[in-house]
Amino acid sequence: MANLLLPSSRLLQAAAKAEIRTSLYKSRGLILAACLVWVVFVLAALRLAGGIPGKWAGKDTDMAVASAFLTPEEEYPQGSLPDELSFTSLVLEKSKRRLTAYVKGKPVRVYLVALGEQPVGRKEFQGDNKTPEGKYTINDKNPNSAYYKNVGISYPNRTDRERAQKLGKPPGGDIKIHGLAPHFAEIGAAHRTTDWTYGCIAVTNPEMEEIYTRTPLGTPIEIRP
Repeated sequence: MANLLLPSSRLLQAAAKAEIRTSLYKSRGLILAACLVWVVFVLAALRLAGGIPGKWAGKDTDMAVASAFLTPEEEYPQGSLPDELSFTSLVLEKSKRRLTAYVKGKPVRVYLVALGEQPVGRKEFQGDNKTPEGKYTINDKNPNSAYYKNVGISYPNRTDRERAQKLGKPPGGDIKIHGLAPHFAEIGAAHRTTDWTYGCIAVTNPEMEEIYTRTPLGTPIEIRP
């Protein structure tokens, strides 16, 4: 009987070893898949933060941006703009946290932003922590802002003042596009994870540098819901 059982024991041992190998392969496969997911996540985060060169991000940083305009759906583009290029209009889409810069009707830059702590709805009065909605212009530039640099938005307009007056409250003001204060500037793009301003529009300091440099006084800005 012992001789007859021996082949069965060997078969059981072989089957057990095969099962162990299969389990190991599955475990390695899961680990590899997890690693790939992690790599994709890191690359996406770096791209969002502007830390991946354009070719890695699927864009050729060497192409002339002025002759290859963006579609509004594109994320923040990589690469440099021609030195002489100035923005001729800005559009903020609050629901998408997206500020698009245009040159003669063509989108050339898209910035992801943070808004006021109460991001839904138009600004109605001072202290409501809302970002305005409507058509305004860039009416001020401050290179010495506590938040790196800023450009001012011409809120309130007449409609804004009338709305606040009906509520018996002041309309407020000092709505800016600004960067990050020195004590938290190092978080960079991570500031976008929440809406944290009193009603202003916040970007990273490198983005603010570009906006400040390329946006002349009088540039129209439309702020949409």
